[in-house]
Order: sequence, then structure tokens, then C-alpha cells
Amino acid sequence: MMTRRQALMSLLFGTGLVGLRALATGLPAAFFLNPRRACANSTCAPSDKAQYFIFNTSGSGDPLNASVPGTYDDPNIVHSLDPSMQPTPITIGGQNVTAALPWASLSPSVLERTCFFHLMTNTPIHPKEPDVLKLMGATRAGQMLPSLLAKQVAACLGTIQTQPISLGASSPAEALNYDGTALPLIPPLALKSTLTSPAGPLTNLQPLRDQTLSQIYELYKTDATAAERKYIDNWTATQQQVRSLNQSLLSALNSIKDNSVQSQIVAAIVLIQMNVTPVIAVHIPFGGDNHRDIGLAIETQQTVSGVASLVSLMQQLSSAGLNDRVSFASLNVFGRTLGRGNADGRQHNPNHQVSLLIGKPFRGGVVGGVASLKDDYGALPIDAVSGAGLASGNISPADTLASFGRTLLASVGTDSAAIATEIPSGQVVQGALA
Repeated sequence: MMTRRQALMSLLFGTGLVGLRALATGLPAAFFLNPRRACANSTCAPSDKAQYFIFNTSGSGDPLNASVPGTYDDPNIVHSLDPSMQPTPITIGGQNVTAALPWASLSPSVLERTCFFHLMTNTPIHPKEPDVLKLMGATRAGQMLPSLLAKQVAACLGTIQTQPISLGASSPAEALNYDGTALPLIPPLALKSTLTSPAGPLTNLQPLRDQTLSQIYELYKTDATAAERKYIDNWTATQQQVRSLNQSLLSALNSIKDNSVQSQIVAAIVLIQMNVTPVIAVHIPFGGDNHRDIGLAIETQQTVSGVASLVSLMQQLSSAGLNDRVSFASLNVFGRTLGRGNADGRQHNPNHQVSLLIGKPFRGGVVGGVASLKDDYGALPIDAVSGAGLASGNISPADTLASFGRTLLASVGTDSAAIATEIPSGQVVQGALA
């Protein structure tokens, strides 16, 4: 019987643990699966658009949509009156907008690549979260958006696996799947215990490097072309690089004490540094299912803590030299009601949700907006070129979710034909892209 640790190791590093040799040597995992083919294939240049993604999703339907730019122009929209949430002017992409005070804590350089995307998910039902991640039937073969993203960038990034990894799903509705197969949850503590144990892979990384390279050079000494030797030399990590990576990873993993948001962030960055997967799902609460939230106290507390987590994430990515390689995206099952009568809690809103995009591929600003709808508010149509929310916009509210997915695929360099195949409806919102 395979132990839990063995199963997790196989999940992280693939059959035969080829990913460990990739980590130890710097060579892509594809090289160990098919050396000749890997050497023959062109690799991505540093200027290419492929990104790792930290993907935040919530089946609770957090009231993230109640504190962001685009909701402060109408005085009938209800906001938290707590001083820590007071309306505050911020500048994004040259635009002067108003948001709750916590959003002003994002640095100007981060705000310049932060996009608030107003859209409609068209469901008020918590268990529909998997359907929302499938863009409510808009994706080909029912693929989830995180998996679509992963498929587009995995080969370019040379990750050990294509499948996303989920670190923080708080309910079964937040579980991810890939090609119809459910993906397991790997909490940060499980990741730490597996990788940092005395017999864990990180304790033997350098000997594994030396042993593997010795075998490769012996094999290729007489049976390799000049191009193949150059490929190996270009990818191979030095002993110092492996030692530094090893120390960095162990230090980060040893700082994990629980499965909290902060631990999820640390674990996500470790997985990216190990080049395990292109997409890591986390759960950062922004108010939760706050039907009875007197004075919007929970919404206030979690918006403050949620934005603080984003600030911490951006700082850690910068310290790791990853701020241009990693983007953040969010998509929740639905948003919350915004109109009068919501001062002590909010209800499900199928017509308005706000997704957050932060990263090099994105232009700072506000895409779409809100307008009164029936007895509350809903997402406006979007102009596909500028991203403005306009009654005359050529993207209808019903198509904003699919358009969000198309825009994400375009952000990583997916060509228009492939985008149309994977997400047949909607349009790319050019105004959201840098």
C-alpha cells in the first residue's frame, strides 16, 4: 500500500519523481521524460507572456464587490461605515477612483497593475461554484478556468505538472478538477511535513543534483549533438544555486505553523519556486456568507485582513524576484447585494460580482461597473475596447463572465483562435490588458 506521504510525493513530483531531478538540476521535467524531444523543442524567452497564477476562489460569495472602485458613485449603494473602511481616493492606471480605505494600502506600483473587473455570474446558489469556475457552461468540455490557464502556460514554464494545486479550499464546492478528474486538496501543513521531514526530498537535493548530472554527462559524452550539450548547459543549475534554493525553500516551509491564509501564501510561493505547477488555488476570505452581519462587522474585518494578505503576497513575490512572473486572480460564485437595507448583512447577488486581477499582464483600472437593477444592483455591459462600463457596451452582462475568462487567456499570450475554441462566447476586454 502506498503511504500518504508517498502519494503526495508522487502527486507533486510525478511518476518516478522526475520532478525531483528537475528541481535538483534546473533541467525541465520534460527533459527527463523525453530528453531528445525536450532538447529539440524551442523554449520560451524571458519576455514571453506565460505567468504563474495564484487563484483565489470562494464558494461563500464574499462581499468583495461592496468595497471596490466603481461602487462609490451611487449614494444609494451601502458601504461599511467603520472608520477603517471609509471611502478613500486612489489612483489606478492614471484614473482617480474611490474605494474602501484598505485598498489604498496596496503600493502605487501594485495598483498600476491592479484591475477590478465587474461581472455577472448569473447564479445565487453556493453549490454552483464549480459551474462558475467553468464559466457557467462557456468553456469547452466543461474545463475549469484555472485548468484552462494551466494548460496554456505549463509547457512554456516547464512545470513538473500541468494540473493546478489547491491549498485552501474551505468547502467541497471550491474543489478543482482537471479534464473532469477531481484534484486533491494539499493543505500547507501537509506540504511542510512531506518536504521537510528528515527523509524529505529537500534534505537530499544537492547529492541528487550531482548524481543526476554525472549520469547525464556520462551518457551524453559521446552521444549528443552540440545543440543538445548547449541545451543542458543552459538549463543546468550550479551547486550554489541549488544550495541557495534548498535553504530558501526549507526556511519558508519551516515558517508554516498552520493552514491559515498566510501559510497558504508561503506554500504557494514555495510551489512556484519548485516549479511544480502553473496555478495554485487559495482561499482568502473577504466577508464570507454574511446574511446577518450587524453593522457589516465581519465584512469590515475580513476586507481589512484580506487586503493585508494581498499586500503581504505582493511583498513576498517581490522579495523572491517573482513579481513579474506571478499574477493574482479571483473569481467567486456570486457577489452580494448592495442597495438600501443591507447595512446589517447582505444577500446573494447573481447579477454582480467583482474579480480582482493583479500582475504584469494587466492594466490598472476598473473594468465594467454597476447600475440599478430591479430592487438592487447588477453589472453594466462592458465596452470591449476600453473596458468601460456603459449601457451601450458591446459585451452584455450575461457575457461578462465568459469575457473575463477570455481576457485571462489573452493575458498569457494565448492566440485568438485558441481562445475562441476554449471559450466560444464572450470577448477579450482589451482595456484590462497592459
